[in-house]
Amino acid sequence: MDEAARRAYWRSNLRLMAVLLAIWALVSFGAGIFFADLLNNIELGGFPLGFWFANQGSILVFLALIAVYVWRMDKLDKSYGIEEDDAEVHHS
Repeated sequence: MDEAARRAYWRSNLRLMAVLLAIWALVSFGAGIFFADLLNNIELGGFPLGFWFANQGSILVFLALIAVYVWRMDKLDKSYGIEEDDAEVHHS
């Protein structure tokens, strides 16, 4: 891979991470703290939604974002011709 392709790959990776971290911050701080009073008017499983986001929702969203990151990085790797063959991976 040439220098321009490496820079484009890295830029795409950083953009993806920034978007996913922004979503997580919005859910964690926005739903769990800033909008908690508004969300507490809605109940989920007998608990106010703001409380649920602060305690469970942000963790579940973070796990989902990890899965999205892995999926998107696989697509990004393939689009740049970077494929990892399990037979060639050596652990030290």
